[in-house]
Amino acid sequence: MENPQREIKRPQRRVVRRPQTASAAQSSRSPKGSGQAKPTFWSKVVGGIGKFRRSWPILFNLLVISAIFFGVVYLSEFAMNIFTRHGQRIEVPNFLGENVRDAEPMAKTKDMEIIISDSLYIPGYEGGIIVDQLPRGGAMVKSGRKIYVTINSFTQKKVRVPYVAGRSLRQAKNMLEIAGLGIDKLIYEPDLATNYVLAEVVRGVTMKSNSEIDIEVGSGVVLKVGVNPEENETIVPKVIGCSLREACSRLWEQGLNVGKVSFDEGINKLSEKDARVYMQSINNNVHTTLGRSVDLSLTLDMEKVGEKNLVADRAVAQPMKDVSQNLDAIEPTAEPAQEAEEAAQAEPAENVEAAAEPATEAVMPAESVESEPAQEQSLTTDNALVNALRENNQAEVVESEEDEFF
Repeated sequence: MENPQREIKRPQRRVVRRPQTASAAQSSRSPKGSGQAKPTFWSKVVGGIGKFRRSWPILFNLLVISAIFFGVVYLSEFAMNIFTRHGQRIEVPNFLGENVRDAEPMAKTKDMEIIISDSLYIPGYEGGIIVDQLPRGGAMVKSGRKIYVTINSFTQKKVRVPYVAGRSLRQAKNMLEIAGLGIDKLIYEPDLATNYVLAEVVRGVTMKSNSEIDIEVGSGVVLKVGVNPEENETIVPKVIGCSLREACSRLWEQGLNVGKVSFDEGINKLSEKDARVYMQSINNNVHTTLGRSVDLSLTLDMEKVGEKNLVADRAVAQPMKDVSQNLDAIEPTAEPAQEAEEAAQAEPAENVEAAAEPATEAVMPAESVESEPAQEQSLTTDNALVNALRENNQAEVVESEEDEFF
């Protein structure tokens, strides 16, 4: 018989796990053989900052504020360099004479924008032509810059003509210039008041106080001005170095007309405003009649303007120098009177007493009375001869005691 296997029951062991400490848990997580884990660099930095903040809280806060301030400054400068494109410059093209429609695509290729700021009318040029720009061509600017241009208008602008009759010539000129107009011609007519505007004529029509006439900007009107025959004189102003507009204004203010205006070669409608007067047909400081015309010549050569300016100044200074020399050469004509006064002082006292005696005691013969006028006439003639020789410097006259005339 087989023996049945006996089941052996072993008692189960009960395992009680104790809670591990932090050092034990860290050691259990660490790899075998490594011992205690080493702190990292950043953990050291953070620990050091925390320790410093606890030890020096005020200094720590100051350092944090300083770091924030310099950080904001640096970020602002960095952002400014990005948005302002510091150091990036491009050359502005010259758009003068180009049509604004053709210039806009050219500007876009340079990352620029054209803005029409003003317009004026120049006869002989088509509408839309650029006649001025800012900045000028050739200037170095940053990309994205706006170029402000002035174009030639398609139609001439018109303005209302102000009524200036009954005012002085200076007031009338200023009112017309403010309106964008000028003076076509000054016509002087006899009147009690000089430079008083008697009438205003626009295109053959005499204006009245209620007249409403519109003409193109830059046009001129005819002024009839009064003149007193006894005050029909004015002084020519100096207009060398002035622009055409300024020169015309100065001449009108002095009661003079603008005659023929000529430009040097190379000056066109676009460069007229930059030309300067280098010659005037009547020199400045010259007295002339009211209403006379003065011709003007203009150029773009500033050296030429400077040379003509010096010549004009010398021409004005020379007559003044001659006059001063002539005044210095004139000697006083009081010498005979001075000599007579000295002779009277040197006369003996006896003669003075004799002269004081009654006329009845000193009766002079008739012959001596007749000879005195002849003697005085001879003395006057001799004095005149000496003075003439002195003025003409023809001879050197030396006076002695014997040459004195009494």
